[in-house]
Amino acid sequence: MKNPGIPEIIALKNVRRISMLTCYDFSAAKILSRTGLDLILVGDSLGMSFQGYPDTLAVTLEQMIYHTRAVKKGAPEKLVILDMPFMSYQVSKRQALKNSGHALKESGCDAVKIEGGARSADKIKAIADQDIPVCAHIGMTPQSYKKFGGFRIQRAEEKILDDAMAVEQAGAFCCII
Repeated sequence: MKNPGIPEIIALKNVRRISMLTCYDFSAAKILSRTGLDLILVGDSLGMSFQGYPDTLAVTLEQMIYHTRAVKKGAPEKLVILDMPFMSYQVSKRQALKNSGHALKESGCDAVKIEGGARSADKIKAIADQDIPVCAHIGMTPQSYKKFGGFRIQRAEEKILDDAMAVEQAGAFCCII
């Protein structure tokens, strides 16, 4: 079952819930390819799920590309998002654009995911302005868990709303909260 593209996902806003699951490998992607799922995220959580790390921070961009390529082979008709790993986009807009372009080109993904709301809006804008679709991630962002004192729900509703508006204005086509 073919899923919608980026314009169709945007059009679904306020129409119905958009479904997404995280996937890390070809076999699971083959199963997900037979569902009505809208989006597949190849998350840097593979560091914890597949590699046995206590967090996501050790995952590299090349590992994300490798896993995303496998997922895309297993579910070629699905809209697949590559999660940009820690320190692959935070340093500068140039770094964010360069690494996002590399990820898109080498993995075959359809979009990249960037953590952080207003603090990452300039990077999201730089990437989106070059026609690379960006999914934003706000709220409990695992790459920042040390700053938050652990993996915990973030209850700053006003900040979450401000972050959501900032990433939308920057050009993100969707947002994970």
